[in-house]
Amino acid sequence: MGIVWAKKKTILAATILFIIVLGISFFFALQKPVAIAVDGKVINSRVFFVSTVDGILEKEAIELGKYDRVAPSLNSKVKKDTRIIVTRAFPVKIIADGSSKEIITTPVSIKEAIHLAGIELGEKDIVKTVPVSKTVPNQEIEVIRVTESEMTEEQPIPCGVERTSDNTLEKGLSKTISAGKNGLAMNTLRITYHNGQEVKREVIDTKTLVEPKNRVIAMGTITAVSRGNQLVRFREARYMDTSAYTYTGRRTSTGRNPEVGMVAVDPGVIPLGSRLYIEGYGYGRAADTGGSIKGNRLDLFMEQRSQCLNWGRRTVKVYVLD
Repeated sequence: MGIVWAKKKTILAATILFIIVLGISFFFALQKPVAIAVDGKVINSRVFFVSTVDGILEKEAIELGKYDRVAPSLNSKVKKDTRIIVTRAFPVKIIADGSSKEIITTPVSIKEAIHLAGIELGEKDIVKTVPVSKTVPNQEIEVIRVTESEMTEEQPIPCGVERTSDNTLEKGLSKTISAGKNGLAMNTLRITYHNGQEVKREVIDTKTLVEPKNRVIAMGTITAVSRGNQLVRFREARYMDTSAYTYTGRRTSTGRNPEVGMVAVDPGVIPLGSRLYIEGYGYGRAADTGGSIKGNRLDLFMEQRSQCLNWGRRTVKVYVLD
Protein backbone atom coordinates (compact mmCIF):
# COMPACT_ATOMS: atom_id res chain seq x y z
CA MET A 1 0.00 0.00 0.00
CA GLY A 2 2.84 2.36 0.86
CA ILE A 3 4.52 1.62 -2.45
CA VAL A 4 1.38 2.45 -4.42
CA TRP A 5 0.93 5.72 -2.54
CA ALA A 6 4.53 6.72 -3.13
CA LYS A 7 4.13 5.96 -6.79
CA LYS A 8 1.02 8.13 -6.99
CA LYS A 9 2.83 11.02 -5.28
CA THR A 10 5.69 10.77 -7.79
CA ILE A 11 3.28 10.83 -10.72
CA LEU A 12 1.45 13.85 -9.23
CA ALA A 13 4.70 15.74 -8.68
CA ALA A 14 5.82 14.99 -12.21
CA THR A 15 2.47 16.16 -13.56
CA ILE A 16 2.64 19.40 -11.58
CA LEU A 17 6.22 20.01 -12.72
CA PHE A 18 5.20 19.37 -16.31
CA ILE A 19 2.33 21.82 -16.01
CA ILE A 20 4.66 24.47 -14.53
CA VAL A 21 7.26 23.97 -17.27
CA LEU A 22 4.56 24.03 -19.91
CA GLY A 23 3.12 27.22 -18.44
CA ILE A 24 6.49 28.92 -18.35
CA SER A 25 7.20 27.83 -21.92
CA PHE A 26 3.79 29.03 -23.01
CA PHE A 27 4.39 32.36 -21.20
CA PHE A 28 7.66 32.96 -23.00
CA ALA A 29 6.22 31.73 -26.29
CA LEU A 30 3.53 34.39 -26.08
CA GLN A 31 6.10 37.18 -25.57
CA LYS A 32 7.48 38.95 -28.62
CA PRO A 33 11.08 40.16 -28.72
CA VAL A 34 11.44 43.79 -29.91
CA ALA A 35 14.39 46.14 -30.31
CA ILE A 36 14.23 49.90 -29.76
CA ALA A 37 16.89 52.10 -31.35
CA VAL A 38 17.00 55.43 -29.52
CA ASP A 39 19.62 58.02 -28.51
CA GLY A 40 22.45 56.07 -30.11
CA LYS A 41 21.78 52.76 -28.37
CA VAL A 42 19.58 49.69 -28.83
CA ILE A 43 17.20 48.52 -26.09
CA ASN A 44 16.07 44.89 -26.32
CA SER A 45 12.65 44.17 -24.77
CA ARG A 46 9.82 41.60 -24.82
CA VAL A 47 6.09 42.22 -24.86
CA PHE A 48 3.23 39.95 -23.81
CA PHE A 49 0.21 39.36 -25.99
CA VAL A 50 -0.84 42.19 -28.33
CA SER A 51 0.79 45.59 -27.81
CA THR A 52 1.36 48.82 -29.73
CA VAL A 53 4.55 50.83 -30.35
CA ASP A 54 3.22 53.50 -28.01
CA GLY A 55 2.81 50.95 -25.23
CA ILE A 56 6.32 49.60 -25.67
CA LEU A 57 7.85 53.09 -25.42
CA GLU A 58 5.78 53.81 -22.31
CA LYS A 59 6.89 50.50 -20.77
CA GLU A 60 10.54 51.40 -21.37
CA ALA A 61 9.95 54.97 -20.10
CA ILE A 62 11.10 56.50 -23.40
CA GLU A 63 9.72 60.01 -23.67
CA LEU A 64 9.09 61.63 -27.04
CA GLY A 65 9.53 65.28 -27.96
CA LYS A 66 6.95 67.15 -29.99
CA TYR A 67 8.90 66.81 -33.24
CA ASP A 68 10.54 63.42 -32.65
CA ARG A 69 9.76 60.76 -35.23
CA VAL A 70 8.94 57.09 -34.55
CA ALA A 71 8.86 54.23 -37.02
CA PRO A 72 6.65 52.23 -37.11
CA SER A 73 3.97 54.74 -36.04
CA LEU A 74 2.85 54.87 -32.41
CA ASN A 75 -0.45 53.03 -33.01
CA SER A 76 1.16 50.22 -35.01
CA LYS A 77 0.77 46.68 -33.62
CA VAL A 78 3.99 45.10 -32.46
CA LYS A 79 5.01 41.85 -34.12
CA LYS A 80 7.79 39.44 -33.33
CA ASP A 81 11.25 40.95 -33.84
CA THR A 82 9.81 44.40 -34.52
CA ARG A 83 12.49 47.10 -34.64
CA ILE A 84 11.33 50.48 -33.37
CA ILE A 85 13.42 53.49 -34.40
CA VAL A 86 13.11 56.76 -32.50
CA THR A 87 14.64 59.71 -34.35
CA ARG A 88 15.18 62.78 -32.20
CA ALA A 89 14.47 66.25 -33.58
CA PHE A 90 17.08 69.01 -33.25
CA PRO A 91 17.43 72.75 -33.97
CA VAL A 92 18.49 74.06 -37.40
CA LYS A 93 19.01 77.74 -38.19
CA ILE A 94 17.92 79.14 -41.56
CA ILE A 95 19.30 82.55 -42.63
CA ALA A 96 17.59 84.40 -45.46
CA ASP A 97 16.50 87.92 -46.44
CA GLY A 98 18.41 89.58 -43.62
CA SER A 99 16.93 87.51 -40.78
CA SER A 100 17.28 84.05 -39.26
CA LYS A 101 14.73 81.48 -38.16
CA GLU A 102 15.19 78.36 -36.07
CA ILE A 103 13.26 75.20 -36.78
CA ILE A 104 13.12 71.90 -34.88
CA THR A 105 13.27 68.94 -37.21
CA THR A 106 14.47 65.40 -37.68
CA PRO A 107 16.99 64.80 -40.48
CA VAL A 108 15.49 66.09 -43.74
CA SER A 109 16.90 67.34 -47.01
CA ILE A 110 18.30 70.87 -47.09
CA LYS A 111 15.50 72.04 -49.39
CA GLU A 112 12.89 70.52 -47.07
CA ALA A 113 14.41 72.34 -44.09
CA ILE A 114 14.22 75.63 -45.98
CA HIS A 115 10.59 74.87 -46.87
CA LEU A 116 9.80 74.09 -43.20
CA ALA A 117 11.12 77.54 -42.31
CA GLY A 118 8.55 79.04 -44.67
CA ILE A 119 11.17 80.32 -47.10
CA GLU A 120 10.69 80.10 -50.83
CA LEU A 121 13.85 79.19 -52.73
CA GLY A 122 14.37 81.00 -56.03
CA GLU A 123 15.57 79.18 -59.13
CA LYS A 124 19.00 80.86 -59.05
CA ASP A 125 19.38 81.25 -55.29
CA ILE A 126 22.47 79.73 -53.70
CA VAL A 127 22.34 77.60 -50.54
CA LYS A 128 25.43 77.82 -48.34
CA THR A 129 25.86 75.14 -45.66
CA VAL A 130 27.94 72.14 -44.64
CA PRO A 131 28.22 69.40 -47.30
CA VAL A 132 25.61 66.93 -46.04
CA SER A 133 22.61 65.34 -47.75
CA LYS A 134 20.37 65.70 -44.68
CA THR A 135 20.28 68.18 -41.85
CA VAL A 136 22.38 67.67 -38.72
CA PRO A 137 22.02 69.15 -35.20
CA ASN A 138 22.69 72.89 -34.87
CA GLN A 139 23.28 73.23 -38.60
CA GLU A 140 23.27 76.70 -40.13
CA ILE A 141 21.81 77.10 -43.61
CA GLU A 142 22.18 80.38 -45.47
CA VAL A 143 20.09 81.26 -48.51
CA ILE A 144 21.87 83.72 -50.78
CA ARG A 145 19.40 85.55 -52.98
CA VAL A 146 20.63 85.79 -56.55
CA THR A 147 19.21 88.48 -58.83
CA GLU A 148 20.30 89.73 -62.23
CA SER A 149 19.85 92.85 -64.28
CA GLU A 150 20.93 93.98 -67.73
CA MET A 151 22.28 97.30 -68.95
CA THR A 152 23.98 98.72 -72.01
CA GLU A 153 27.07 100.90 -72.15
CA GLU A 154 29.39 102.26 -74.79
CA GLN A 155 32.98 101.04 -74.76
CA PRO A 156 35.90 102.13 -76.93
CA ILE A 157 37.49 99.53 -79.18
CA PRO A 158 41.27 100.09 -79.04
CA CYS A 159 42.85 100.49 -82.43
CA GLY A 160 45.40 97.91 -83.46
CA VAL A 161 48.99 98.53 -84.47
CA GLU A 162 50.16 97.83 -87.99
CA ARG A 163 53.90 97.81 -88.59
CA THR A 164 55.66 98.39 -91.88
CA SER A 165 59.32 98.61 -92.92
CA ASP A 166 61.08 101.90 -93.74
CA ASN A 167 64.44 101.60 -95.49
CA THR A 168 65.18 105.29 -94.90
CA LEU A 169 65.14 104.91 -91.12
CA GLU A 170 67.72 103.39 -88.78
CA LYS A 171 66.93 100.07 -87.12
CA GLY A 172 65.57 100.66 -83.64
CA LEU A 173 63.84 103.88 -84.62
CA SER A 174 60.25 104.21 -85.73
CA LYS A 175 57.83 106.85 -86.89
CA THR A 176 54.07 107.01 -86.97
CA ILE A 177 52.57 107.01 -90.45
CA SER A 178 48.98 107.06 -89.30
CA ALA A 179 47.84 107.82 -85.76
CA GLY A 180 44.93 105.43 -85.95
CA LYS A 181 41.56 105.86 -84.30
CA ASN A 182 39.66 103.91 -81.65
CA GLY A 183 36.32 102.39 -82.56
CA LEU A 184 33.15 102.28 -80.49
CA ALA A 185 31.04 99.35 -79.35
CA MET A 186 27.70 99.05 -77.58
CA ASN A 187 27.89 96.28 -74.99
CA THR A 188 24.98 94.59 -73.24
CA LEU A 189 25.99 93.61 -69.72
CA ARG A 190 24.45 91.11 -67.33
CA ILE A 191 25.03 92.09 -63.71
CA THR A 192 24.68 89.46 -60.97
CA TYR A 193 23.88 90.37 -57.37
CA HIS A 194 24.15 88.26 -54.20
CA ASN A 195 21.84 89.59 -51.50
CA GLY A 196 21.74 92.90 -53.34
CA GLN A 197 25.53 93.23 -53.68
CA GLU A 198 27.10 93.14 -57.15
CA VAL A 199 29.43 90.15 -57.55
CA LYS A 200 29.84 89.84 -61.31
CA ARG A 201 29.21 91.60 -64.56
CA GLU A 202 29.69 90.02 -67.95
CA VAL A 203 29.24 91.03 -71.56
CA ILE A 204 26.46 88.98 -73.14
CA ASP A 205 26.19 90.87 -76.42
CA THR A 206 28.17 93.50 -78.29
CA LYS A 207 27.55 95.59 -81.38
CA THR A 208 30.17 97.63 -83.17
CA LEU A 209 29.04 101.20 -83.74
CA VAL A 210 32.30 102.57 -85.18
CA GLU A 211 35.05 100.40 -86.65
CA PRO A 212 38.58 101.12 -85.31
CA LYS A 213 41.37 102.22 -87.65
CA ASN A 214 44.82 100.76 -87.10
CA ARG A 215 47.79 102.86 -86.10
CA VAL A 216 50.51 102.47 -88.75
CA ILE A 217 54.12 102.57 -87.57
CA ALA A 218 57.16 102.47 -89.85
CA MET A 219 60.08 100.47 -88.44
CA GLY A 220 63.62 101.34 -89.48
CA THR A 221 65.78 98.78 -91.29
CA ILE A 222 69.09 100.62 -91.88
CA THR A 223 72.04 99.11 -89.97
CA ALA A 224 74.87 101.30 -91.32
CA VAL A 225 75.30 105.08 -91.72
CA SER A 226 78.10 107.34 -92.93
CA ARG A 227 79.53 109.67 -90.31
CA GLY A 228 82.66 111.76 -90.93
CA ASN A 229 83.59 109.81 -94.05
CA GLN A 230 83.31 106.61 -92.00
CA LEU A 231 80.79 103.84 -92.32
CA VAL A 232 79.29 103.19 -88.91
CA ARG A 233 77.65 99.81 -88.55
CA PHE A 234 75.31 99.38 -85.62
CA ARG A 235 72.90 96.99 -83.96
CA GLU A 236 70.26 99.57 -83.16
CA ALA A 237 69.74 103.30 -82.92
CA ARG A 238 67.71 105.26 -80.39
CA TYR A 239 67.09 108.83 -79.32
CA MET A 240 68.43 109.46 -75.83
CA ASP A 241 68.58 112.36 -73.36
CA THR A 242 72.16 113.30 -72.62
CA SER A 243 74.10 115.39 -70.14
CA ALA A 244 77.83 115.78 -69.48
CA TYR A 245 80.19 115.44 -66.49
CA THR A 246 83.87 116.06 -65.87
CA TYR A 247 86.53 115.11 -63.27
CA THR A 248 85.27 114.62 -59.73
CA GLY A 249 88.34 113.02 -58.22
CA ARG A 250 86.59 109.66 -58.00
CA ARG A 251 86.85 106.60 -60.19
CA THR A 252 83.98 105.32 -62.27
CA SER A 253 81.64 102.61 -60.97
CA THR A 254 83.70 100.06 -62.92
CA GLY A 255 86.87 101.12 -61.07
CA ARG A 256 88.53 102.99 -63.92
CA ASN A 257 89.73 106.58 -64.02
CA PRO A 258 87.39 108.69 -66.15
CA GLU A 259 88.51 109.70 -69.62
CA VAL A 260 87.02 111.10 -72.80
CA GLY A 261 84.80 108.50 -74.45
CA MET A 262 83.48 107.10 -71.18
CA VAL A 263 79.71 107.13 -70.98
CA ALA A 264 77.51 106.53 -67.95
CA VAL A 265 74.47 104.39 -68.83
CA ASP A 266 71.59 102.51 -67.31
CA PRO A 267 72.83 98.88 -67.64
CA GLY A 268 69.24 97.73 -67.99
CA VAL A 269 69.04 99.70 -71.24
CA ILE A 270 72.59 99.57 -72.57
CA PRO A 271 74.87 96.82 -71.19
CA LEU A 272 78.20 97.93 -69.71
CA GLY A 273 81.00 97.47 -72.22
CA SER A 274 78.86 98.34 -75.25
CA ARG A 275 80.48 100.50 -77.93
CA LEU A 276 78.49 103.58 -78.91
CA TYR A 277 78.49 106.32 -81.48
CA ILE A 278 76.83 109.49 -80.19
CA GLU A 279 76.00 112.25 -82.63
CA GLY A 280 77.82 115.45 -81.66
CA TYR A 281 80.15 113.56 -79.32
CA GLY A 282 81.64 110.71 -81.33
CA TYR A 283 82.62 107.22 -80.26
CA GLY A 284 82.19 106.12 -76.69
CA ARG A 285 81.92 103.08 -74.45
CA ALA A 286 79.41 102.27 -71.72
CA ALA A 287 81.82 102.19 -68.75
CA ASP A 288 80.08 103.99 -65.90
CA THR A 289 76.72 104.25 -64.11
CA GLY A 290 75.03 106.95 -62.10
CA GLY A 291 72.21 107.18 -59.59
CA SER A 292 70.29 109.60 -61.81
CA ILE A 293 71.05 107.77 -65.07
CA LYS A 294 67.89 105.75 -65.60
CA GLY A 295 66.15 104.62 -68.78
CA ASN A 296 67.05 106.39 -72.03
CA ARG A 297 69.64 108.67 -70.46
CA LEU A 298 73.40 109.05 -70.97
CA ASP A 299 76.05 111.07 -69.13
CA LEU A 300 79.06 111.89 -71.32
CA PHE A 301 82.54 112.48 -69.88
CA MET A 302 84.28 115.70 -71.00
CA GLU A 303 87.62 117.10 -69.90
CA GLN A 304 86.55 120.65 -69.15
CA ARG A 305 83.67 122.06 -67.15
CA SER A 306 83.05 124.64 -69.86
CA GLN A 307 82.49 121.82 -72.36
CA CYS A 308 79.93 120.26 -70.05
CA LEU A 309 78.12 123.58 -69.65
CA ASN A 310 78.18 124.13 -73.38
CA TRP A 311 76.71 120.66 -73.98
CA GLY A 312 74.00 121.16 -71.39
CA ARG A 313 71.10 118.74 -71.84
CA ARG A 314 70.09 117.63 -75.26
CA THR A 315 68.43 114.74 -77.05
CA VAL A 316 70.64 113.07 -79.62
CA LYS A 317 70.70 110.00 -81.79
CA VAL A 318 72.78 107.18 -80.30
CA TYR A 319 74.00 104.13 -82.20
CA VAL A 320 74.73 100.91 -80.33
CA LEU A 321 77.48 99.32 -82.37
CA ASP A 322 77.93 95.62 -83.15
